[in-house]
Amino acid sequence: MTDIAALKYTAEHEWVALEGDVATIGITDYAADKLGDVVFVELPAIASPVTAGAVCGEIESTKSVGELYAPLDGEVLEVNDAVVDDPSLVNSAPFGEGWLLRLRVDPATVADLMDRDAYVALTGGDA
Repeated sequence: MTDIAALKYTAEHEWVALEGDVATIGITDYAADKLGDVVFVELPAIASPVTAGAVCGEIESTKSVGELYAPLDGEVLEVNDAVVDDPSLVNSAPFGEGWLLRLRVDPATVADLMDRDAYVALTGGDA
């Protein structure tokens, strides 16, 4: 399992793991729990640009339809086809096999995201 204390977070309940200039992105366990059983995931096309704060995908659950926001500016390098084929991975392994996409980013921009303590405070301690 990923070290969740080492990740960065957004107010839209996404996590970011940075390796060099590649950011792996997913939604948090808190978001997955609030969504309920995820039944459909739509992700952006490989090689497409994404803009921080802009919608880049969709996550549908038995409770609602949610938008996936890009946490950073970047170019889509990879999408997790396993999640598209089996959306329940978002619920069962949000910090592992349930990751959503990988972007090439400016690593300096990741510092602007929240650390784990700030994210836990944002969720009222529920994360």
